[in-house]
Amino acid sequence: MDSPRMRGKLWQRGNSVFAVRSGRLRTDDANEETMISRRQVLVSGSAAILAGSSGRAQAAPVLTDDGLYSEPWFINSFLDLRDDLADATANKKRFAIMWELKGCPYCKETHFVNFADPTIQYYVKNNFAIVQLNVIGNREVTDFDGTKMTEKQFSQKYNVRFTPTFQFFPENLAEFADKSPDKREVARLPGYLKPTHFLTLFRFVREKGYERGDFRTYLKAQGD
Repeated sequence: MDSPRMRGKLWQRGNSVFAVRSGRLRTDDANEETMISRRQVLVSGSAAILAGSSGRAQAAPVLTDDGLYSEPWFINSFLDLRDDLADATANKKRFAIMWELKGCPYCKETHFVNFADPTIQYYVKNNFAIVQLNVIGNREVTDFDGTKMTEKQFSQKYNVRFTPTFQFFPENLAEFADKSPDKREVARLPGYLKPTHFLTLFRFVREKGYERGDFRTYLKAQGD
């Protein structure tokens, strides 16, 4: 069963920007899978991509042991999110989590289309610290409030239902540690977003556009 496609529109509810294409998770004890719209993703066979006129050498995603594609510049984390947030802020970056699932084509597209864009990769790499989590994974994660749980339990705690999903958090733990999980994020992207709007969302977070209004208003102000 395929999830509905939303072409040419952005939907927003609270801090969440609902993307053009996404995969909805169906979980049960016998079979855990994504229900996703299928379309061919063109994958570059190059080990690295040269970023055209910018002259920037671009890192290519790698396939990890758990079947997820990952960017070489993602955080190599011990999965204590308190430390990851503190390190990101100390390095003047914003902290985000990217949720993925093995076999999710739009996760793959995010890596091989969005992050393959030299402008996007350069901006995100230099302004964000990203931890990659597996929505059904069993690695131990220490939440911002000190609670320890598996990746899967953490995804359920934060009601992550789509892959890919990006969660964006405030800069300082004191701003949100005592809040309920649904109140901790400054923005969320559940699903795949086309490259132009994808980059704009990262700019929205970096520039704290959420303090002045929602993402749709920010998009209009940018002329997108």
